[in-house]
Amino acid sequence: MQRREIPSASPVICRPRSKGPARRTAATLTALLTLATTTLTIGLATGGEAAAVSFTPRASTSTTGFGCAHSAHAGQARCFGVLKAHHTASGRMSPFTMGSPTTVGFVPSDLRSAYKLGGTSGSGRTVGIVDAMDDPNAESDLAAYRSAYGLPSCTTANGCFRKVNQSGQASPLPAGDYGWAEEISLDLDMVSAACPGCHILLVEANSTNVRDLVKAEDTAATTPGVASVSNSWGGSEDNTIASLDPHFNHPGVAITASSGDSGYGVSWPASSPYVTAVGGTSLSKASNSRGWTETAWNGAGSGCSAYEAKPSWQHDSGCAKRAVADVSAVADPSTGVAVYDTYSSCGGALLCDTELQLGLAQGADGWVEVGGTSVASPIIASVYALAGNTSQVVNGSYPYSHTSALNDVTSGSNGSCGGSYLCTAGPGYDGPTGLGTPNGTGAF
Repeated sequence: MQRREIPSASPVICRPRSKGPARRTAATLTALLTLATTTLTIGLATGGEAAAVSFTPRASTSTTGFGCAHSAHAGQARCFGVLKAHHTASGRMSPFTMGSPTTVGFVPSDLRSAYKLGGTSGSGRTVGIVDAMDDPNAESDLAAYRSAYGLPSCTTANGCFRKVNQSGQASPLPAGDYGWAEEISLDLDMVSAACPGCHILLVEANSTNVRDLVKAEDTAATTPGVASVSNSWGGSEDNTIASLDPHFNHPGVAITASSGDSGYGVSWPASSPYVTAVGGTSLSKASNSRGWTETAWNGAGSGCSAYEAKPSWQHDSGCAKRAVADVSAVADPSTGVAVYDTYSSCGGALLCDTELQLGLAQGADGWVEVGGTSVASPIIASVYALAGNTSQVVNGSYPYSHTSALNDVTSGSNGSCGGSYLCTAGPGYDGPTGLGTPNGTGAF
């Protein structure tokens, strides 16, 4: 599936779920019904609502950020997920449920093939996911994703899945949020894809305020059994980040953070010296010996921190402070991954798809194709769990002494930096892709 960016007079800001769908005028509803009826009449859909997923897509390069991906105020974080957009064969925009488990991006078998993760399962190790707000459909959507690809069940009942608030309690949970639910679905699905035997702990912060998110971070990292924690969110660096860094300092737990999705430039907590900063690539199938090829994704964040000191394990000469990223994985929404998310303000069915398409509703309504470094961070956190080596991991240092177990990404760029390695991929270390992508679990 591909999605388009909806023109709007103002950005859609991540906000808690309302008690019901937004009130609409009779004229608006009439227009929506007319559009749906016209779609059926001209043959783009037949047989009512079930046909809404039967259109044939035509590729496009346009994208749109999640509802939680817009600019945040100081002291708040945004998520780094990006939805792929597309048109139908007739040129019309397709509904947001366009697709099926096999037509909307890379599936678990693709990702495990691309990163040589076959034959490993995680052996019950736990991956922590830290996000803001609540996704009420998290467990049911996770079940649908795993069932679609034949992955083992992961539920609260069988002890594989657990959802808690930032204090580690099952209730009360934060308010629901459609944008952050997209991020949560992505994170849970990527852990499932990369580490199908892993348990999953979802910790939901009360708000997008960084103070709440770092409290959730401490909860995730100190929960017994957690091997790694993924953070697919961040914000601009400022002079307060050093005081917050200790929340990511948890020896024996590997912590990953997305590098961002706005191209060249540094975000935090990816720049924290206590995390593995995860950049992004464009991933494609190929006829080479690996069977895949990767280039730097032009949306991945990278660069030289303005505040964080250089870690002892980084030795690149063009940045006197902390350089981002360390490693990378697929992030380009044009080569995105399949995700299942049904939490929307319109409740499903064809009319809901139309409302989502027109920007009159929030969220998603089924299978979507997703990119952003929000994809890459939970993949890398899962590879750490698969490796089972986190007792030996010191912050983001381990890959630097195990580069032979990484795929070096040597082409592509994410912006203008005078052609330096900080925004241009090349042999060895570079900003957008770090040291490269997983070639098995040996670098983790």
